[in-house]
Amino acid sequence: MAYQTKQQQAVLRCLQLRAEECLSAADLSEELRHGGLTVGLATVYRQLDKLTQQGLVHKVTTEEGALYQYCPQAGHSHDCFLLRCEGCGRMIHLDCRHLEEVCRHLSSEHHFRIDPRRTVLTGLCDHCQEAKHEG
Repeated sequence: MAYQTKQQQAVLRCLQLRAEECLSAADLSEELRHGGLTVGLATVYRQLDKLTQQGLVHKVTTEEGALYQYCPQAGHSHDCFLLRCEGCGRMIHLDCRHLEEVCRHLSSEHHFRIDPRRTVLTGLCDHCQEAKHEG
């Protein structure tokens, strides 16, 4: 792992503690401030960019803007897809050979290459499906 500054370590630790959630840079800045560390928003963005480049954090672009989540499979040798629940906002890391087959098919038959690190499949998780069905 590359050298990390105090701010970068703090941003990463904050994301690790809330690994099931996606957070905005503003959320992270506020969380750090509540923890006693004042880090400017521009610095948070810089640290998030570095952590994303290192493969430690996923960046997801939504209608609300960029959101970030710790990658529990940091340093893994292949890319994973992300599933985003529209109900609760939870992000699920998915490592599925069937999706890898779809990627190969799209590449060979349709000459289109998907970047799994930037691909988010949106739907409802089991919990939100049950809640919707009950309501």
